Amino acid sequence: MSSLLRALKELRRYPSAIAGLAIIGLLIIVSIYAMVTIPYSEAIRLWRGGPGVWDEYPRNAVPAWFDWFSGERLPKTITVDSRTAGTRTVEPLDGGLVRVRYTLPFEFPYAVFPSELSLFSAATYEGKRTRFTATWIQPDGHTIPLVSDRSMRDTDTYYISLDNNLRDRLPRAAAPEEGLFLAASDAAAAHPRAPASGTYELVVETEIPEGHSFETRLVVFGKAYGLAGTDNRRRDIMVALLWGAPLALAFGLFGALVSNIATFVLAGVGTWVGGHVDGLFQRLTQLTLLLPLLPIMVMVGQFYGRSLWLILGIVILLNIFSGAFLTYRSMFLQAKEAPYIEAAKAYGARNGRIIFRYLLPRIVPVLLPTFVLVIPQFVFLEASLAVLGLGDPILPTWGKLIYDARSADALYKGYYYWILEPATLLMITGFGFALVGFALDRIFNPRLRTM
Repeated sequence: MSSLLRALKELRRYPSAIAGLAIIGLLIIVSIYAMVTIPYSEAIRLWRGGPGVWDEYPRNAVPAWFDWFSGERLPKTITVDSRTAGTRTVEPLDGGLVRVRYTLPFEFPYAVFPSELSLFSAATYEGKRTRFTATWIQPDGHTIPLVSDRSMRDTDTYYISLDNNLRDRLPRAAAPEEGLFLAASDAAAAHPRAPASGTYELVVETEIPEGHSFETRLVVFGKAYGLAGTDNRRRDIMVALLWGAPLALAFGLFGALVSNIATFVLAGVGTWVGGHVDGLFQRLTQLTLLLPLLPIMVMVGQFYGRSLWLILGIVILLNIFSGAFLTYRSMFLQAKEAPYIEAAKAYGARNGRIIFRYLLPRIVPVLLPTFVLVIPQFVFLEASLAVLGLGDPILPTWGKLIYDARSADALYKGYYYWILEPATLLMITGFGFALVGFALDRIFNPRLRTM
């Protein structure tokens, strides 16, 4: 143990190892932060989505830091809620009804059009559906009727950007989110493609039974959001980037630890016992080396299940009798001839004591660099299966993020960030463990050790 600790202290001589340890430490910090701030169940709920989960997030929004490179200020999402902003007036009517009128103002200082517009409403009332009217007022005072006498459920959403009737009434506009932000003086121009900045207002009126409530919320969706952007389902990509770190580390660390220790111990046992046991282990190793891992995992994913932990278990089983088994066996064949092993046999030590007290500890230093270098292999394997569509459909992993981006043709549509972010994290993870593993190999391998 003391020699192992002394060897580990030598890592300070290698700047590459220090850089690798810094990367691994950062990944661990990110993993802890993700698990503390976004509990596991909440991460699953956010990634699976559903009604109301991502309603106020823009679709396919680039990261907010894109402004540094685009040369223009991309619009951010603006939410105007009647409960916290605007003015409200109530007018009594005959028949026990009241007319509720909301005026929702907001500032739009951007030179780029928003991506979408939606109006969310919620009301409590009895009997039939109520109806509402919405009017858009531009900074210059120009008024544009959006919808008149529209039927409304108790919880309703008016997708302004999808209103084809409104599109037809807006001159020279490709979409409502453009036409509503064009000044009246620019609407007739030859190329009016810049929004008018200033204060806009949305006026919403409805009649509801007295004693009931009505609230509304306007969402002007931007084109940039957060540190990682959003995908085509409005999901915040940062959730998958954060939770991809603990899942990747758990898959890599647990897979490498269990498979390497099992391989190491079985190689020592087989080498010492010899005979049929050693022969059986060698035949299993030869058989495993002939089996193609990726096609086997494809069949398991297609016909049995795609759980991350099921995949991990099968990968561990297929990696116990791997090529490393033969490497360890050759080392144990040399170690078993050492004088202190012969001395242990002479004073009558049992096989179990010799194996676990004398034989295995002699080769333990070689296990550490191998273990560190195998971790990224497991991480990349999980990501590869996910990219092929065989990953866990529930968990937000880096590979699943790349698969979703590929399925949505992200590269063809210009959403490069969607693929580059998880791919960069995968490369950084592999790079960090490789730096530490190669340094450990130079320390523990006498043939690579430098003075």
